[in-house]
Amino acid sequence: MKKGFDNDKYLSLQSEHIRSRIDEFGGKLYLEFGGKIFDDYHASRVLPGFLPDSKMKMLIELKDEAEMIIAINANDIEKSKVRGDIGITYDLDVLRLIDIYSSFGLIVRSVVLTQYNSQPLAKAFSEKLNSLGIDVYRHYAIDNYPTDVQLIVSDDGYGKNDFIKTEKSLVVVTAPGPGSGKMAVCLSQLYHEHKHGVKAGYAKFETFPIWNLPLKHPVNLAYEAATTDLNDVNMIDPFHLEAYGKTAVNYNRDIEVFPVLNTIFERIYGSSPYRSPTDMGVNMAGFCITDDDVVCDAAKQEVIRRYYKALVREKNGEKVSDEIFKLDLLMKQLEVTVSDRKCVEPAIEVSKRTNAPATAATLPDGRVVTGKTSSLLGATSAMLLNALKAIAGIDDSVKLISPEVISPIQRLKTEHLGSKNPRLHTNEVLLALSISAATDKNAQKAMDALQYLRGCEVHSTVILSSVDSDTLSKLGMNVTCEPERETRNLFNR
Repeated sequence: MKKGFDNDKYLSLQSEHIRSRIDEFGGKLYLEFGGKIFDDYHASRVLPGFLPDSKMKMLIELKDEAEMIIAINANDIEKSKVRGDIGITYDLDVLRLIDIYSSFGLIVRSVVLTQYNSQPLAKAFSEKLNSLGIDVYRHYAIDNYPTDVQLIVSDDGYGKNDFIKTEKSLVVVTAPGPGSGKMAVCLSQLYHEHKHGVKAGYAKFETFPIWNLPLKHPVNLAYEAATTDLNDVNMIDPFHLEAYGKTAVNYNRDIEVFPVLNTIFERIYGSSPYRSPTDMGVNMAGFCITDDDVVCDAAKQEVIRRYYKALVREKNGEKVSDEIFKLDLLMKQLEVTVSDRKCVEPAIEVSKRTNAPATAATLPDGRVVTGKTSSLLGATSAMLLNALKAIAGIDDSVKLISPEVISPIQRLKTEHLGSKNPRLHTNEVLLALSISAATDKNAQKAMDALQYLRGCEVHSTVILSSVDSDTLSKLGMNVTCEPERETRNLFNR
């Protein structure tokens, strides 16, 4: 795949800039970290060359001077709020994040329960964390937050919160999802640090929107496409324009809250260190784009993918008509249609010709391969094998998996495991292929080609089962589907 982003430059520049911000505040910085610290596949899709774990690697470079606090809203624990991308509750995700950060050598100092009001499940989670050796702190709701600044910055406001003990010069405040209160945790800590005579600062890390790209740049519009459910809108930062006479891009929530935030800084410090919400950010991604055409094309494809995913969500009964409307407007602004996704029309053509579901994939070199439904394989499984043959240079007539191997698997599925669909799913095809690779050199060549599927674009003429969707996702393939069901079944596994 063509690259448009210098990842090595990003790692160096980003860590250097954060160290500089620490020095500006006298050696102590609370860094509110938005978005995903690792597995940031949105960023890797719209900035080809950006690695999904880039931000984690950047933090690893700073690990000797950094520690982490994880914030979780006690109300989210009580509601058993679930992360939509990985399907686990926020409290379980806190445990997962602690394990992951610790495995990279990062210190997870503590967990803070925000909006705490002795909620039963939150209290039980606190006790569980204590039993696991994790320090737990509690922050409480403040009346009229965030408008009543006089109350907020007082002993009856931030002063009621537990003061989280920290030791390192960089304190990264992160969370399992939005609405967890990361900014409030940072500001509460600044209040307490100031009362303890410690000079500390605040900064914000958000990859998107990229502040030094134009407002309507495709990468920034792709961010809007990714946050249609949050009603985020990119805006010119009016405070930055007034202060410096320069255009910078931020998003509505940060711009709306900045006057209040500025007043809070003034009450804590005596004066605000920032003149605009853009000033608070430390993101250097915009300086690392090496090919604007490449990232523009990638961002446009991301908007199309988001549009298809919203259509599928609507087909599955979700009320997302407003999101679809916004995504349609974004596509119009970018002057793209679904036909600009190269794998869409070939899949539809095969489906029409065979009168059955079909799948197509765009390979790294631009070739498009298709897969059709047969008695042995589903369309997506067929596409997967055809893609591997094309990448490995194996003749299309070669059978990578013998029908004699497939037949016993089908009998196992239908006669013993209760499946009504005898066709092999993608995960079953990969298992069969790996077994065949032990004795067949072509199957082994196909297995070796799996690594080159990452970043390939896939389109199905029907909504994929969760099994096929998950398998392609693990392979790093970007999948879209027509909003059509293959069967009348309401539960699609």
